[in-house]
Amino acid sequence: MTPNPASPLPPPPERRRLREASSLTQNQLATRLGIAGRTVNSWEAGRTTPRGRKREAYVALLSELSRTGPKVTVRLEKQSADPEPEPVPAAPLTPAQAFDALYAFCAPALVRQTYLLTGRRELARESVERAFQLAWQRWPEVAVDRDPAGWVRAMAYEWALSPWHRFRPRYRHPEPPPPEAGDRALMGVLQKLPSAYRRALLLYDGVGLDLPETAAEAEASTPATAGRLLHARQAIAARLPELADPSELHRRLAELASTERLHASKPPTVRTSGERRARFWTRAAIAFTVALIGTTALTLRTAPTHYEPPVAPGAKVWGVPPRLAQGALSQAEAELRAKLRAETARGPERLVPLTQ
Repeated sequence: MTPNPASPLPPPPERRRLREASSLTQNQLATRLGIAGRTVNSWEAGRTTPRGRKREAYVALLSELSRTGPKVTVRLEKQSADPEPEPVPAAPLTPAQAFDALYAFCAPALVRQTYLLTGRRELARESVERAFQLAWQRWPEVAVDRDPAGWVRAMAYEWALSPWHRFRPRYRHPEPPPPEAGDRALMGVLQKLPSAYRRALLLYDGVGLDLPETAAEAEASTPATAGRLLHARQAIAARLPELADPSELHRRLAELASTERLHASKPPTVRTSGERRARFWTRAAIAFTVALIGTTALTLRTAPTHYEPPVAPGAKVWGVPPRLAQGALSQAEAELRAKLRAETARGPERLVPLTQ
């Protein structure tokens, strides 16, 4: 898992110095190696490290430039009699232009990487778009980051590996596998690995990061990342013995990612979608805050301002005569009235009832 000591590489600044001392551009150097110009840029920036035959060819070419570079420079200086005009400084890019350049450089490859990580085409596109939307919202922070591509890649991987996708109806059923039998076997082995092992394998053997960078992006220690990578390779070699060689595994991962026709959205579409999403959540937060303030004000308005003691529970009262309803007198009541009228009352005459 460490670079081959038989082919030592100079540090990234020395690689750039040797190329510039030989008056070669990155595209010219890439043409001599048979690779893309952005790969040379990544090597000179220290983001990735060449491996296998590309490493041997790169080491040999840098050794040749270190021997012949100064002589070529002197000869060119003698041949040029007139001083070269000073380069005109390029106009600074606007934030939108810088974002579009980063998106055009990273999005196509990142969609294919995320597809290997999840095995789902639509989820891969969605994860990359959400990562770039978040990058556009935090563009002042991402623009000055040491590795903007790594920042976006980490966000895309985090969104793609979220466990909440299993509860979404659109992602409950598996997608159709690749058409080739070898691709189906490799994709099946990858998806059976734990997500942490799959991420470490993809970053190291797929993207080409070294072990410390893989550990930093996976937010794990270097020994833990090395263990995950080792177990992932062992699991793949047990199912697919022809992929026991890391260089062959790297080649097969690249072929599997390139066979799928995965297209990312256009940069303006991603930017406008992110701005629309940000406006929606901002308005939702404002509406929720206003509703909370209104509920609080209504509660303060209708709340009691003094203490009201509770009503005591009821108790039985004894000695109260029964309540009588109006109506005809009973037999006993009629006899009592007749008796009182018939007898002469004792006492003053004014108390004697009059009979009519």
